[in-house]
Amino acid sequence: MKLVPPPAARVGDALSAVATPSLLIDLDAFDANLAAMAAFVARNGVALRPHAKAHKSSAIARRQIEAGAAGVCCQKLSEAYPFAAAGVESIHISNEFVGADKVAMAVELAAHVRLSVCADAIPQVEALGAAALRAGVKIDVLAEVDAGQRRCGVTSEDALLSLADAIAAQPALRFAGIQAYHGGAQHIADWQARKTEAGRAADRAAHFVRTLEARGIQSAIVTGGGTGTVEFDVASGVYTEVQPGSYVFMDGDYGSLAYDGELQWRHSLFVLSTIMSAARPGMAVCDVGLKGLAVDSGLPRSVHWLDAADEPVLTYSAANDEHGMLNAKGAPHDDTSALLGKRILLPPGHCDPTVNLYDEYVCYRGEQVVDIWSIDARGLSR
Repeated sequence: MKLVPPPAARVGDALSAVATPSLLIDLDAFDANLAAMAAFVARNGVALRPHAKAHKSSAIARRQIEAGAAGVCCQKLSEAYPFAAAGVESIHISNEFVGADKVAMAVELAAHVRLSVCADAIPQVEALGAAALRAGVKIDVLAEVDAGQRRCGVTSEDALLSLADAIAAQPALRFAGIQAYHGGAQHIADWQARKTEAGRAADRAAHFVRTLEARGIQSAIVTGGGTGTVEFDVASGVYTEVQPGSYVFMDGDYGSLAYDGELQWRHSLFVLSTIMSAARPGMAVCDVGLKGLAVDSGLPRSVHWLDAADEPVLTYSAANDEHGMLNAKGAPHDDTSALLGKRILLPPGHCDPTVNLYDEYVCYRGEQVVDIWSIDARGLSR
């Protein structure tokens, strides 16, 4: 007999019956975020290509495409497979890759989807072009430029032109444009400072576009941007496509940013946890720690009761492997034993790595589970 644990939740369950820890999506907030972004980019005449590394779920990708997205971004080639298998027709690999195994995956994917990839070095282009030619597939290649991140991307006009020439020299590759992504700008807390840095990134991208145009090379696609800068990116007149990912969920980091534009987001992603111990005065312990909650962007900034509107007088103060430490605010000697068994909702500090710790989303409206969505690209990081 194969012994397996029971499911954490079933459609129709009361939210109070869901096992913990579980990863929840408030569908009312999720739907509002989905619709707001789709309408915003459509009004501004820019294509939306959400980044699937944020959610790693083909169920969510389908909903984004149904709302008007042109396709999705994936950060790794293996990550793209579940989306391709689910019928997503247009996938952009927004990252460089090197090695025969990676090139083989790109060629295989290109036989099933409209695939575009990034490159910032001629050897990447030559290896991919040779393999694509042998396989009889065509792949779009975007030259990545350094828009201020100081990570990947060419940094000079000469390097960009040489890369574009190398792509054009490969019969199985098409030069499709440039990627100009500035990840650091996404997380600048002050709205005006974030706008200024996003403007600098757009200016750098425009400079590289002009460099190509001076050589008679057109950039059909200029892609980049993210949740933190999308309102500035679409208004820049530079980007033809934007790549926000976290907007469907929001998290503690993005939720802490100042926003002054028309886009206002709602938290839709929560980790459901149970207070499993309250033996020490002034402290409680919940059942989610490092194995269920990424803390690279900080600990959860807020704690919410599952079954009450008022805020608990608790702060999430430390994460161990399987334990979350909760301090009673301002009352270090209070008796907290009455909290045993209480359920709490925790907005994660960083949605992407938190999502990668779970197999499924438990989706709810009101107090009831209405759907279960697989996180089918979980752990696919090659």
